[in-house]
Amino acid sequence: MRYALTEAEYGHVWGACAEVEGLYGEAGRATYELFGWAPETAGVRGWVGSRVWLVPDDAALGPWLLEDAETLGQLPRTGGLVLTGLDDYEGPPEGYAGPVRVHDGRRWLGACREFTRVLPPDRAAPPLVLRGLAQGDRLRAALAKGTRRALDLGESALEIRDDQGEPLTERRLLSRVRAWRPSSYGADLIDLELDGAHSTPVPPYARPVWERWLAGPPDAPRAWADLGTRRRGAWLDLVQERACRRAHRDRPAGHAYELDGWYTTDEPGLYLALGEAVNGPGGYFGGCLGALDDCLRGNFGHTAPATLLWRDAEIAREHLSGTLTADGRPYDLFGTVLDALADGGMRVTLA
Repeated sequence: MRYALTEAEYGHVWGACAEVEGLYGEAGRATYELFGWAPETAGVRGWVGSRVWLVPDDAALGPWLLEDAETLGQLPRTGGLVLTGLDDYEGPPEGYAGPVRVHDGRRWLGACREFTRVLPPDRAAPPLVLRGLAQGDRLRAALAKGTRRALDLGESALEIRDDQGEPLTERRLLSRVRAWRPSSYGADLIDLELDGAHSTPVPPYARPVWERWLAGPPDAPRAWADLGTRRRGAWLDLVQERACRRAHRDRPAGHAYELDGWYTTDEPGLYLALGEAVNGPGGYFGGCLGALDDCLRGNFGHTAPATLLWRDAEIAREHLSGTLTADGRPYDLFGTVLDALADGGMRVTLA
């Protein structure tokens, strides 16, 4: 069975099933109305970026992150811009609604004189339904008791395996049982309905990536190469989560790696190419600088010293040298990655 609902702290299994309804859907998105918008980049429309930073003019206040940001276009008669996305855990500084500049990690997009954050409307989240669930003993006892307390299963993990039975990823949620009924999938199986307000759905744009990985890992490199940045990010997320559930055998010191740099046109592409250079198709070797440092210490396929031949390195230099930090300072991601590799005992030759 592809899915298993487990108790988060102690790991006992509530039940397992082959199908989940409600796994994909839109999460609640924050909406920002940016008044007096002055663009610094032409053509800010549609999907803006996976990580968009809003930087207050007040230097004493820190920037905040809007993930998977999209623009809904201009505000009528005001010249403002509407942005939607997922707030990070902090959100905007409390009480601040003044000028901000906006960038996507690579370029400044524009600035506004003030903004307002529009709360999303209250909408009932669709339930998460585990169809054809084989119940564990503890779930069976909780359903037999049937009290509100018994039906609150607490923090859980929906563990997900691919079609080869290998662990792929998990979704954390607060499991509150809304209903259950006999399932058409077989005798002694049930359809268990959980409150969807306490789970985060997989966004629709990522569904093709998930379906590709649910069929099993890629057997050839660069299966992600034709994807845009948004879906490359979803691919990298699954690569990272899968890697954290697998044991890795480090190669002996002195190994020679080769990186195909032709598709390193964005940050996800950089880490996907690096992961495949070290660990083969679908391989992982960091998804950010901190994770790259961890991988270089061992247990992720690499033992120092080693060598890396980086082919077509000029592509990454062109696309990733002129990046920006969260607060908008110029930053050379390509050069920083090279420094991190060197510090981790990997001698890089650029070709």
